[in-house]
Amino acid sequence: MKSAIYLLSIAVLALGLYSYEVRKENTNLQQTVQAQYTNSLTNASDKLSTLQESVSQSLLFQDENALNNELDNIWRISNEFRSTISSLPLSREVSNEWLRYVGNIGEEAKYAADNGDYESWQKRMPVVNQNLRALADEWTVATANFYQNDASISEWASVAEKETSESQFKNVTANLKSYGETDFPLTASESDWLKKRELQNLDDKEITKEQAIDKLELLVPGVKDATYTVTKSKDDAPYPFYHIQFVKGSRIGYADITEKGGYILSFLSERPVQEKTGITQQQIRDQVMELLNRAGYKDLQLVEMRENHQAWHLSLARVVGDDKALVYPDGIQVKISKDSGELLGLNAMEYVQKEEINEDQKVEPIDWEAFFRPGTTVEEEQLIFTENEAFQLRKCYQVIARFDNDLNETFRVVVDAENHDVIKVEYMN
Repeated sequence: MKSAIYLLSIAVLALGLYSYEVRKENTNLQQTVQAQYTNSLTNASDKLSTLQESVSQSLLFQDENALNNELDNIWRISNEFRSTISSLPLSREVSNEWLRYVGNIGEEAKYAADNGDYESWQKRMPVVNQNLRALADEWTVATANFYQNDASISEWASVAEKETSESQFKNVTANLKSYGETDFPLTASESDWLKKRELQNLDDKEITKEQAIDKLELLVPGVKDATYTVTKSKDDAPYPFYHIQFVKGSRIGYADITEKGGYILSFLSERPVQEKTGITQQQIRDQVMELLNRAGYKDLQLVEMRENHQAWHLSLARVVGDDKALVYPDGIQVKISKDSGELLGLNAMEYVQKEEINEDQKVEPIDWEAFFRPGTTVEEEQLIFTENEAFQLRKCYQVIARFDNDLNETFRVVVDAENHDVIKVEYMN
């Protein structure tokens, strides 16, 4: 009897130590994520202030060189700010409002610089400059108040809840939407494009919370038996979905899964990752395709694969038609750990939205020798679907062209397959 009590005591002590270590690891991981959010929030504030100053300075100059310098700065800073905003746990609506408003400022600057249309810039920007200054001031006050409250990781949820009266960012998001509508009203093409981006047309069978968890565990077996918190989207959301938060050992994360059809829109997992590579690049490719097949996403082709010291980042696009054209707007982005090949991130929103393809568009052949200057070699050619500046989905040629000059430069060129308009040129060296 004494032996049994002794063994039981040892077991209880071991379990207590294990629970303590798990809580400690979770606390450390939450503190790391909180620090990342805080740094991103500070960076966003700095970028927003710098952007406003640059817009203000652009209204000072009449000299083209000086003005072009500021316009280039505005284009660059707007992209940097958008990247920073994307890393914050904002609601999708608020994030999209920021991306659109600041993106429009950057696009206007780029257009003015590229086309020498300085007069239109000088006429339109004074109002935008005033509104941007107001937004920057409100954002600074909101972030200061947020820091003063010494927000924990759970309190970051208030950043995303723009309707919550307690949120310090409520005024910012309300004014942002108002300024976005008045400063950059939607064109007809943009309005149609935004309607396409919603998931209101899903007509699949609805699933339960339990079935949503089953979908998640099918995609990521490593989270099976985790501790889950499942909430539903608000009644006025454009489409209903389940938001699943999970904790298992050192892993914490979330997934968004549509109520209709159980489509996995996004997944994010945070855990310590070893820098040592324990899996080959080909194994990563094979595991990703197997993973996406389990999720029901089977008509995909790998487009790009990049790495850092901890993870592989893969971009895939849907394949359609006999000519195996890639639909770039129907893309999926995947993040895989290098140490074990575990899924760390997934964004399938664009894929689930699924673009409507215009099968009637003609494909006219192009004589590349006549299209490009002598000395240009077309190394790859691929048919793709992508959007032009009017947000119209067009079938295009995508070619990798190498120009045999002293620099041996390489470009990715996208050309409309019917009218041969150049949609995009990307320098690749």
